[in-house]
Amino acid sequence: MTNGLKIVLILGSAPDAVLAKNWDLSVFTSRVAINNAWQITPDWDYLVYPEDFAANRLPPEPLLPHQRLIAASDFVPQQNSFGGFVYAGGTMAFTTGYWALGALKPDILAFLGCDMVYATGTGESSHFYGQGTPDPLRADVTLQSLEAKSVRFLSFAHSQNCAVVNLSQLPASRLLFPRVSMTEFATQPLCQDMLNRQSQLFDAAVVTRVLQAEQDLGYMVPSGRYWEREAEFDKAKLSDIDRLWLQTLQVA
Repeated sequence: MTNGLKIVLILGSAPDAVLAKNWDLSVFTSRVAINNAWQITPDWDYLVYPEDFAANRLPPEPLLPHQRLIAASDFVPQQNSFGGFVYAGGTMAFTTGYWALGALKPDILAFLGCDMVYATGTGESSHFYGQGTPDPLRADVTLQSLEAKSVRFLSFAHSQNCAVVNLSQLPASRLLFPRVSMTEFATQPLCQDMLNRQSQLFDAAVVTRVLQAEQDLGYMVPSGRYWEREAEFDKAKLSDIDRLWLQTLQVA
């Protein structure tokens, strides 16, 4: 069904992530869960979780033969190969995306449950399991613009000939990825079409400019624990880089 393509699903914890329960997940070569999202379906292959994730919230042992836990020792080197956490954004949706991009080398990356839009209405849950902490909205110098960080990720993926889509059905998203329905995604050979559309999104000259700006600023923390050196980072300069990433989009 995948026609030889490496198609990866990244599953987060937004309320609509439970849509995956009713999908035929065989369309995906690999299924990557973030944090608690392994609870949604047993058909996950990788679980990516941060250092401060509670041990009692990990899946019980033994794991199935095809399942693997991805901890900081796995994802930090991958993240560093894409410029590090300061520029990528220190939250797990992006961390997992970059890990998958580097480790799995997909042709298509599809996100679900990673919109980073949190319900505020009475009785509404922020996560599929109930109320959780909106980690991406915390005061963090690397998360001044979630939209800009999503554009950065899309650009890096495109440089590796990887198409990125958002399968969410929520009306709003902080991810500026093209939207695709699961029905369309699972029944049509969309990869080349998506890559062609992606190539039209970016102003290559601005991409070159912003990548040079990142390199000139030189904010790299090899350990991945960027918060231990946060006082060294100029918030205004990082905000300028965010604005440049948003300017790379030729079509908003």
